[in-house]
Amino acid sequence: MAAPVDDVELREAQRDYLDFLDDEEDQGIYQSKVRTMISDNQYRLIVNFNDLRRKNEKRAGRLLNNAFEEMLAFQRALKDMVASVDATYSKQHEEFYVGFEGSFGSKHVTPRTLTSQFLGSIVCVEGIVTKCSLVRPKIVRSVHYCPATKKTIERRYTDMTSLEAFPSSAVYPTKDEENNPLETEYGLSTYKDHQTIAIQEMPEKAPAGQLPRSVDAILDDDLVDSVKPGDRVQVIGTFRCLPGKKGGYTSGTFRTILIACHVKQMNKEAQPTFLASDVPKIKRFSKSHSKDIFDQLARSLAPSIHGHEYIKKAILCMLLGGVEKVLENGSRLRGDINVLLIGDPSVAKSQLLRYVLCTAPRAIPTTGRGSSGVGLTAAVTTDQETGERCLEAGAMVLADRGVVCIDEFDKMSDIDRTAIHEVMEQGHVTITKAGIQAQLNARCSVLAAANPVYGRYDQYKTPMENIGLQDSLLSRFDLLFIVLDQMDPEQDREISDHVLRMHRYRAAGEQDGDVMPLGSSVERLATEDPSLAEEEEQELQVYEKHDDLLHGPKRRKEKTVSVEFMRKYINFAKMLKPVLTEEAAAFIAKSYSELRSQEQVNSEVARTCPITARTLETLIRLATRPRESPDV
Repeated sequence: MAAPVDDVELREAQRDYLDFLDDEEDQGIYQSKVRTMISDNQYRLIVNFNDLRRKNEKRAGRLLNNAFEEMLAFQRALKDMVASVDATYSKQHEEFYVGFEGSFGSKHVTPRTLTSQFLGSIVCVEGIVTKCSLVRPKIVRSVHYCPATKKTIERRYTDMTSLEAFPSSAVYPTKDEENNPLETEYGLSTYKDHQTIAIQEMPEKAPAGQLPRSVDAILDDDLVDSVKPGDRVQVIGTFRCLPGKKGGYTSGTFRTILIACHVKQMNKEAQPTFLASDVPKIKRFSKSHSKDIFDQLARSLAPSIHGHEYIKKAILCMLLGGVEKVLENGSRLRGDINVLLIGDPSVAKSQLLRYVLCTAPRAIPTTGRGSSGVGLTAAVTTDQETGERCLEAGAMVLADRGVVCIDEFDKMSDIDRTAIHEVMEQGHVTITKAGIQAQLNARCSVLAAANPVYGRYDQYKTPMENIGLQDSLLSRFDLLFIVLDQMDPEQDREISDHVLRMHRYRAAGEQDGDVMPLGSSVERLATEDPSLAEEEEQELQVYEKHDDLLHGPKRRKEKTVSVEFMRKYINFAKMLKPVLTEEAAAFIAKSYSELRSQEQVNSEVARTCPITARTLETLIRLATRPRESPDV
C-alpha cells in the first residue's frame, strides 16, 4: 500500500509547486521567468528560496530536507507549466530542471562542515574550484532496431546521480527476448553532457594549521564548463552518497558527491557593468583633465604607497595596454606591456603587485619558487577517470587578456624561466608532448618583481651584474625599473610619516578602539550579497572623499580618483584604438636611432638593458596606449 501513498504525496507536491509557479494573480514573477526561459531556448529555471518560503513555508522546509522526491515533483510541475505556456516547446526537451538561490540558513556550508547529517538535503557549498574533468556525453535514452521482427526497442538509463530511486543497469542490449540481434540507432538516442569538478575550502575559512578539505560535484547538461579552476563559486545541489562495491560486497564507507542544480560565481566580474550615467562622466573627466589626465590617474594609483611616480605611470600604461596588430600573414605584434621591478628589499614591490591584483580585470598571482615552468604555461596530465592524457592550463593561459603578477622572479630556476620566453613575445603556448599537439592563447602582460643577485643592490657592480638575468629575457620586458633603498633624512621622514598614517587609518564605519574580530568575519548565509547590490545601485563617484590619514594633509588640493572609476575608465579607454601619426612615427624613429648610436658610442658606460628592435616596438606600444584623443 506504500506506493499509492507516495504517488498521492508526489501529486500533492506537484500541485503545490504548480501553484507557486503559476503566480499570475500575485506578481507574475515566475510566469514571466518561464516565458523568458522559453524565449532564450533554456531548460533550467532559477527559483529563489525566499519566494517559496513566503508562499508555502511547509513545502520549502520539505524541499530542503527531502530533496530527491520534492525536486522530482518540482521538475514535473515546471514541465506542466511550460506545456501550458508553449506545448510544442515542452515536447522538444525531455526534462526541465530547477536551480535554487537565496538564503539556505544552516544548509549553507563549506566542504569541511558538509557532514553526514546533510545527506539527501539541498545544500549550498562555497569554495574554490581546483580541478575540472573533461566534458563527456552520458547516455539518457537508447533506441534499438531489430531487423528480424522490424520492431524498435527503447531503453532509458539512470544512475546514482539522477533523481530516480532505482538506477538501471548500464549494459547495452544486443539481443531481444527471442535472441534476435539488435542495431543501435545512434541518431535517435539521447545523450547529456557530464562533468566532475572538485571544490576546495577557501584558505581564509580553513582553521589555523589544518589542510583545506574538498568535495566532488557533478555538473550536467547546461551547467558544464560554467566554471574553470581558480574560480570562487557557490554550488547549490543535493548531497548524496554512492555505495562502492568491492568483491560484490558493499563496504561500510560511501563516497559522497554533490549533484549540482545551480552554480553561482563569487569572483569580481572581468567586465564591469556600465550604467547610462557612467560614460558621460568618463568623457567629462577626460575633457576637464585633457592636459594632465595621465599624471592625475597615475597619482591616484595605489595611494597607500608613497612615491614611485614613474613606476605608477608604468603600471598605468600596462593596465591600459598598447594596440595589438594581427597582420595578413597571421603574425601578431603584441600590444601587452611587460614591466620588471628590480630592487632592494622593502621598497613596496610586492605591494604594487597586490594593488594590480585588486584593480586589473583579470589578474593571476604566482611566485618564483611556488611555480614551475609547466605551472606557468600548460601541463599534460592523466585524467583520473579514464586514464587519458589531457592538457591543464597554467597561470599564463588562465590570465589570457589579463595580467600575470610574478613575485620573487629571481628565485625561479633558469629552466622554468625559459618557459615564459615564448609567451612574452608571441602570446601563445605551444605544446608538443605525449602525442598532444596544441597551441594555447596566453596574450597577457607580465608584471614581475625581483631582488638583485646579491639580495641588495651592490653599488660597485655594473647594473647587468646586479640584475643577473639573460639579455634574451630582459629584451622582452618593455620597462625595467631599478628601485634603490637610499638613505635620505628628508625622504625617510616622509616615508615614516606616511606609514604611520596608514597604521592609524580606519575604514569607514570602523570606530577607534573597536575590538578586533577573532577568526573570520560574520559569514553571510545567502547566495546574494546585499551590500554588493547596494553598491551597484549607487552612483559612480569620480573622486574619493579626502581623508587626512589615507591621502595626507599636504595633498588636500590634489583629488584622488576612486578605484571603481579607475577600473571603469581603463575598461572604456581600452575600447579606443589610437592611430600613429606621421610626426609621431618620425619622432619615434629618431629617438630609437639615437638610443642605438648612444649604446655604440658609450661602450665604456655600464649598460642596463639591450637596445634591440624590440625596444622600437616598446616605444610604439607606449606611444599608442589608449588615450582620450584617437591621434597620437
